[in-house]
Amino acid sequence: MTMKPVAIFRHSPGEGAGYFITFLDAHAIPWQLICIDAGDAVPHSAQDYSGLVFMGGPMSVNDELPWIPPMLALIRAAYAQDIPLLGHCLGGQLISKALGGVVTKNPIKELGWGEVEVVDNATARTWFGDIKQFDSFHWHGETFSLPQGAVHLLASSYCTNQAYAIGKHLALQCHVEMTEPMIRDWCEHGADEIAANINSPGVQTAASMQAQMHDKMPQLHRAAEQLYSHWLQGLAR
Repeated sequence: MTMKPVAIFRHSPGEGAGYFITFLDAHAIPWQLICIDAGDAVPHSAQDYSGLVFMGGPMSVNDELPWIPPMLALIRAAYAQDIPLLGHCLGGQLISKALGGVVTKNPIKELGWGEVEVVDNATARTWFGDIKQFDSFHWHGETFSLPQGAVHLLASSYCTNQAYAIGKHLALQCHVEMTEPMIRDWCEHGADEIAANINSPGVQTAASMQAQMHDKMPQLHRAAEQLYSHWLQGLAR
């Protein structure tokens, strides 16, 4: 019997799955990209997929967008059916909102590289292995609360809730899926946002972000590999 594909939801043309697709292909896991930004419909059922993965986007989960209510309903259905969920940034916020958390403005914007620390608990060690901290990539102005039953996994100086797990489900505020081309693209398209927030301690210049890519990308991909490998264990095969 062939494995059902992992559904990957894209909400903005520039915020694709990046390294996550590289990872799935390396493990011969089938996947299907659902481009909400290009008008693809939110599936009515999660049953056709082995897992649901939600990428980032410039919008807020609190915006009145027509696709958000059906997406929240899909997340709740998948959760009830024990189909693994994985969220990156906006994706993590969607999972939070669907499962009873709230998404609010973060004290400051985080744009660029910044250290995140793995919380000292057994669940975090299960997800992160021997990784204690790493420099992740960030691009967000909002933050999620932890839904009931969630275990806090990751924190940064400017945003306490960088990741949590509920059983086999994982929500991330930071971006572990980045690739060098994605960072260059975000710097180009986000130039105005960087300029408007450059005095924030959590915001770097585009030049600084790109200068650090070569040194920091291997460590970021190692963290992504660790998280994605553990998440894969929850997939129905």
